[in-house]
Amino acid sequence: MAWMSLLYAVILPNIGGIANAFVIKNHVRDWYDKKIKKPSWRPPNKAFGPVWTLLYCMMGYASYRVWMELDEPNIMSLTTLPTPLKLFLLQLFLNWIWTPIFFVYKHLTLALFEILLLDGSVAMTMFAFWKEDALAGLLLIPYLAWLTLATALTTAIWISNPNWRFGPDSKKKK
Repeated sequence: MAWMSLLYAVILPNIGGIANAFVIKNHVRDWYDKKIKKPSWRPPNKAFGPVWTLLYCMMGYASYRVWMELDEPNIMSLTTLPTPLKLFLLQLFLNWIWTPIFFVYKHLTLALFEILLLDGSVAMTMFAFWKEDALAGLLLIPYLAWLTLATALTTAIWISNPNWRFGPDSKKKK
């Protein structure tokens, strides 16, 4: 039944990504594409879905490897969960909430602050995974690289759109 655990581990990170895709669809079309300034070097919108799907699958596989290495701890008991898996769940939560902060609430400052927290939590997770299973740590390198691009993009958008830094209401105040 190890394959079932692996399947769950790979699917789990994708759940938030899929849910967020449905939630933000209109916000991308009506706000991101039309109302804010973006740098010319940003990836095309079509790239985000496939890239995140691959990264989520790699994250899930990495977490599975660490979970196995740690003798399959009970993931339902957060208090007794080993630190590498707690870090994994923290970064996953931060990953999932960035999207609504940015696209739904359109709060660029909070999104920038949050993605910086996400960067740190992913780096900590990567190193914690590395200590348990080198391949698991290596599997998070593409995620951190893509996240670095996302952080640069968020920063560029924050700089270029001062009227949106504190959400839609801040535009009306100026």
